[in-house]
Amino acid sequence: MAYTSAQKAFCSSSTSVCPWRYDVFLSFRRKDTGFNFTDHLYTTLVHKGIKTFRDDTLKRGEEIAPEILKAIEESRFSIVVFSENYANSGWCLNEHVKIMECRKEMEQPVVPIFYHGDPSDVRKQMGSFGEAFSRWRRKSSANLWILAVGVREAAP
Repeated sequence: MAYTSAQKAFCSSSTSVCPWRYDVFLSFRRKDTGFNFTDHLYTTLVHKGIKTFRDDTLKRGEEIAPEILKAIEESRFSIVVFSENYANSGWCLNEHVKIMECRKEMEQPVVPIFYHGDPSDVRKQMGSFGEAFSRWRRKSSANLWILAVGVREAAP
C-alpha cells in the first residue's frame, strides 16, 4: 500500500480525511516492557487523543496475524521500543521488517525508543542484539535476518 506524495500532502491538511487508520503503531516485547513502560506510553498517547495500535491478542507460539501487518501499513508512524530481548522475539522481528518496509516504501517515520539498552548495541548488533541476530542467522530465518539492515537504519 504505497501512498503518493499527493496523498501525504492531502493528509497534512487539518480538514482532510487521512488514509491512516492509526496515528501510531507500537512495536515492543511484551515480556520486557508490555506491563510497565509501554503500557504507560500507550495510556498517555490515548489520553492525548493519539489513536494508537497496540497488539494485545498474540499468544505465545502464534503467527503474526495479517491484521497486525495491515495495522502497521495503516499507521501514520511507528514507535519501536527496543528492549534487551526485543531481537529474541520472532514476532517483534517480523513486525520490524514490515515497519522498515513501510519506512522505505511509504516514507513512514519510525521513532526508536531504547528501554534499558544502548543504541549502539542495536546499530552495531552487539550485546543481546548481536547474540539474537547470530541465532536467527544460524536458523536461516531469511525474513528475520533482513531486519539487521532495518535495525541499523532505525537506530540513531
